[in-house]
Amino acid sequence: MIYATPPLEAADRTVLDLIAQQKERLKLYSSDPSPRRWRGSLRRSMLARAIQGSNSIEGYNVSLDDAMAVVEDEPILDERTETARAIKGYRDAMTYICQAAQDPWFEFSKQFLKSLHFMMVGYDMAKLPGKWRHGPIFVINSKTGDTVYTPPDVEFVNPLVEELVAYLKADSAEDAIIKGAMAHLNLTLIHPFKDGNGRMARALQTLIIALGGTVFPAFSSIEEWLGENTQDYYQVLSLVAQGVWSPERSARPWVRFCLKAHYQQAATLIRRNEEYERLFAKITAIADGHGVGERSHMSMFDAALGFRVTNQRYKADASVSELVASRDLKKLCDVGLFEPQGEKRGRFYRAGAELRAARAATRMPRAMADPYELVG
Repeated sequence: MIYATPPLEAADRTVLDLIAQQKERLKLYSSDPSPRRWRGSLRRSMLARAIQGSNSIEGYNVSLDDAMAVVEDEPILDERTETARAIKGYRDAMTYICQAAQDPWFEFSKQFLKSLHFMMVGYDMAKLPGKWRHGPIFVINSKTGDTVYTPPDVEFVNPLVEELVAYLKADSAEDAIIKGAMAHLNLTLIHPFKDGNGRMARALQTLIIALGGTVFPAFSSIEEWLGENTQDYYQVLSLVAQGVWSPERSARPWVRFCLKAHYQQAATLIRRNEEYERLFAKITAIADGHGVGERSHMSMFDAALGFRVTNQRYKADASVSELVASRDLKKLCDVGLFEPQGEKRGRFYRAGAELRAARAATRMPRAMADPYELVG
């Protein structure tokens, strides 16, 4: 038996309604065909934040700049480290999820889960990528050394995953957010893999919600939020599991935790869309004032957001040759919009004072409401 979805109460249904209203706004942002080029930057930065957030929970910490570089398939610092390989593996898995979410014939299976796992941890055969764990496993508190969770014995892994897959494949009226939350909980606590269970569960949750209707999977993800609220995440999993596989316990605290996460993450995305629209208008005006061409707008926008801009990324965004990119970047530096850093092949560019001021002027308040307090 796996953990069952708890009956929803009136407050839960009201919060789901609030999230549904947010998702409708986000659908417009993710599918709007109008030529608002900054939305491409929003999409890739959201994917970078999801990758960064989910991996940080497991102790693989990278800067947002490096997460963005991985999304763009650019070189990052210390490429041969385990952290770099883990981030790239997760990038590949999320890229596959983006494809699967748009496949009308997609179907859940045990082999799909194993294949996704191989994409994530295939850089290290010792982690048994694409295979169930071979024996007992324990979740240890790295600070105290104490065992905080004991998953089910290995002989139960395959039948429990089969039950989970049957649940995922079954037709039901259950909201995708609830289904994603329950899939996340069950896969995490079954702990079928030797390593990467948390990342797998979070990616699976993102896919389920994306299949439920949100066009761009990173807009469905709460991985950034979980990365910023890691202790609360661990605490609620502990509260539900109580140290051992115990599917007779209620998953209500977990479901409510996920609903809060979705509400607050969606609020963040809506705020970013509003900020970015204002910022791009300022970028356009600044570029015009300095006689900088339209092809530089996206790189100026990314720099204003705090990302480093490389010659390679500028070429891709502006669709120009390396020579033209070098000339444009030199002009942007000459007029003070960019500040060069590093030398030769390691050179990149940061926003100058005027772009930083434009970003500061477009920031909006970031207060996060608890949706359960809003609905009483």
